[in-house]
Amino acid sequence: MVERQIPRPSEIFELVQLRRPSLDLKRRRLESALTIEDLRRIAKRRTPAAAFDYTDGAAEDELSLARARQAFRDVELHPAILNDVTHVDTSTTIFGGPSAMPFGIAPTGFTRLMQTEGESAGAAAAGAAGIPFTLSTLGTTSIEDVAAANPGGRNFFQLYVMRQRETSYNLVERAAAAGFDTLFFTVDTPVAGARLRDARNGFSIPPRLSLRTIANAVPRPWWWYDFLTTPKLEFASLSSTGGTVGELLDSAMDPSIGWHDLETIRGMWPGRLVVKGVQTVEDARHLVDLGVDGIVLSNHGGRQLDRAPVPFHLLPEVVREVGHHTEVALDTGIMHGADVVSSIALGAKFTFIGRAYLYGLMAGGRDGVDRAIAILSEQIERTMRLLQVGSLAELEPRHVTQLQRLVPREIPRAVPGAVPTEVSGA
Repeated sequence: MVERQIPRPSEIFELVQLRRPSLDLKRRRLESALTIEDLRRIAKRRTPAAAFDYTDGAAEDELSLARARQAFRDVELHPAILNDVTHVDTSTTIFGGPSAMPFGIAPTGFTRLMQTEGESAGAAAAGAAGIPFTLSTLGTTSIEDVAAANPGGRNFFQLYVMRQRETSYNLVERAAAAGFDTLFFTVDTPVAGARLRDARNGFSIPPRLSLRTIANAVPRPWWWYDFLTTPKLEFASLSSTGGTVGELLDSAMDPSIGWHDLETIRGMWPGRLVVKGVQTVEDARHLVDLGVDGIVLSNHGGRQLDRAPVPFHLLPEVVREVGHHTEVALDTGIMHGADVVSSIALGAKFTFIGRAYLYGLMAGGRDGVDRAIAILSEQIERTMRLLQVGSLAELEPRHVTQLQRLVPREIPRAVPGAVPTEVSGA
C-alpha cells in the first residue's frame, strides 16, 4: 500500500508556475504554432476565403496536390545507431551558391493579396535565415524592391515566357541588373490550370467587393484594413491587372512556347539557368544534353495539370539518370522538415516551399514567415539527429523507403505479327 499524506502548501506552490501573460497577440499566436499545419489553421482564420483558397487550393479535383502530400506521408525512415550527432550540419550549396538549409522559398504569384507585406517579408526572412528567395513573374513586389529587402542574400527570379516576348526579355535584364543569380525558366504553364476554388469564390485581381466578400470580411477587418491602407498592388510584368486569375494567366502566357525560347533566354541570362516544371525522365535527359544548370521537379504545386506525376515519386529515377550531370531540386507537397530530409536522402540537391511559407505570411506577416522557416529548420535538424546523420551528405537512399500506394497498372502489349482473336458472341 502507498502511504498517503496531506500535501504541505509549500509543496503545492512549488508546482504552480504561472507564466506572465503576453500582450503581444501576434507573438502568442505564432508561438502556439508548432507545425506548418498549425500555421495553416491560423492563416485560414485570419484571411478572407477567396485569398486563402487561392493559396491553399489546386487545380480541378486537387488530386495532384493531395497525392504529393500523401507521398511524403507514405515514407518510412530508417535510422542508424550509435553515431555522434551533437553537431548537425544542415548547410549546402545549390546553383553555385550557399544555403544554410536544404530548402528555399519558391516563387508564388499575387503574394501581397495573401498579406500586404508580401514578397518583401519572404525575401527578408529568407535572407535572415541564409536561404534563397525566388520572385515570381506574377509577384506583387518589383524586382528592385525584392533586391532591396534581401540585399545580402540570394535572390532567384522565376520567368514565364509571355506572348509579349519583349516583356519577358525586359524582366530578364532587370533581374540580372538587380543581382539575381539564378533564373527559373518555367515550362509547365502554357495556359492556366482550372482553379475551381477561385472560380467558385469569384476571386479576381484586384478583389471585388460583393455582398459575399463583405460578409466574409466582417470577422477579418484587419486584412481589409491592411489591403486598403497600403500601396496599390503592382505586378512584376502585367500592365493589366483586372480579371480572374485564369483570365490574367491566359492573356499573358503563350501556348506556343518552345525549345527555341529556352535557347534565347540562355543567351540573355548571365547567371545560372534552371528549368522548373520538369515531369518526365526523358525531358530531364534532354535538358541535361542542352547544358542547363539545374532542373526543378515540380507539378506547379498541383495548380496546373491535375493528376500530374508526383515529383517525389519521380525523384529517384531522375536522379539515377541525370543526377551526376546536373543539380536536381524538388517542390510540391512539402509540409514538414522530414519531407525535406527524405528528398535529400533520395538524391535531391535542394527543395522549395511555397504554401508552407505563405501560411506563415498569412498568419503573421514577416514574423510568420520567420516562424515557418524556424519550424521546418527545427524539424530538419531533429529528423537528422534521430536518423543519426551529422550532415546532408550522409543522407542516402538507405535511410528512406517510399511505401507504395499508387502502383501503375501494367498494360498488356500486342505481340508483333499476332492476329487479333475474334471474340465470340460479340
